[in-house]
Amino acid sequence: MPKLYIAEMLRAQHKHHVSFHTPGHKRTGADITELSYSDCLSSPTGILQAAENDIAEILGGERSFILTDGSTSGIFSMVYALKAAGKTSLAVPAYSHPSVWHACEVMRIKPVPMPQTVRYGIPQQPDVAALEAALEGAEAILLTSPDYYGNIANLSAAQKLCVQANKPLLVDGAHGGHLHREKEVYAGSYADMWVDGVHKSLPAMTQGAVVSAKSQGWAKNLHAGVLRFRTTSPSYPIMASVEYAVKYPQNDRIKEAAKAFKREHGCYENADWTKILVPFGKEGPKAAAYLEAHGVYPEFNDGNYIMFYLSPCTKEKDLKVLGRLLKKLARGEVKEDAPAGAIPMYSEDE
Repeated sequence: MPKLYIAEMLRAQHKHHVSFHTPGHKRTGADITELSYSDCLSSPTGILQAAENDIAEILGGERSFILTDGSTSGIFSMVYALKAAGKTSLAVPAYSHPSVWHACEVMRIKPVPMPQTVRYGIPQQPDVAALEAALEGAEAILLTSPDYYGNIANLSAAQKLCVQANKPLLVDGAHGGHLHREKEVYAGSYADMWVDGVHKSLPAMTQGAVVSAKSQGWAKNLHAGVLRFRTTSPSYPIMASVEYAVKYPQNDRIKEAAKAFKREHGCYENADWTKILVPFGKEGPKAAAYLEAHGVYPEFNDGNYIMFYLSPCTKEKDLKVLGRLLKKLARGEVKEDAPAGAIPMYSEDE
């Protein structure tokens, strides 16, 4: 494991001292504020700067910024960067996360929805024709990759089209932080700016994320956005966990076990090993209740699929337990309709 600047600082300073500073619990430990030894995230010059430099090198960015507000603040920061560059429109998939639409609303950037087909009850990534059409009517593109269902966008084609049109490519990688070790499908290999929600699929505390820029030009605007939308009271435990998560080694054993599990249990075919989607249809509520009664808690049941979210920390023995339980459950037919809750966040009147 590479050097963990933030965690090592917190361990070294874990001692009794009299607190006349925030936070209000007044206890010693890792939950501190900006002190003489702990650096300042808004203008880092010490261990936080070293951590962010390492993260940028690992992720392939010119600059990376630690976030303790989740990927949402990263989305807002990227859209702000577009606005600062004079952009007024942004092509986005119809089933984008609410934060994308909200950021466009706040920044007064016109969202240009890209149509998405629904296959096996799951929205699919925009195809190349949709990307080409989007670039004709927008000054930038934002893709979600991977999405909540483990579908990965055609980032190579998107990058090529954006380079040809001289327009920036942004990626909401809230569910793809683990992919930075798989460069062929990782957002940072293609995007001008991207966000990694590392707490979702890597061993970081909830709300831990990173937003990055590929070039110095976009890094300047992105930094301005981060200063506006990131909290000025960041959690040091979350920051330490973000650095730890990005530097965490890949677990090839659980990755291959997950792929084999999908084949054995007739799961939805996606490209992201961390997202196992088991089709249950109308039997989903009963199946979810049965699993929870046996101490197994999935990520969601959307009325078609029950989704089990893995990470490099998932234990193979737990995957085997899940497999034994699944074999005891009845399956229903999957509906072709879009899943409940996955409704495009725009109307034709807007």
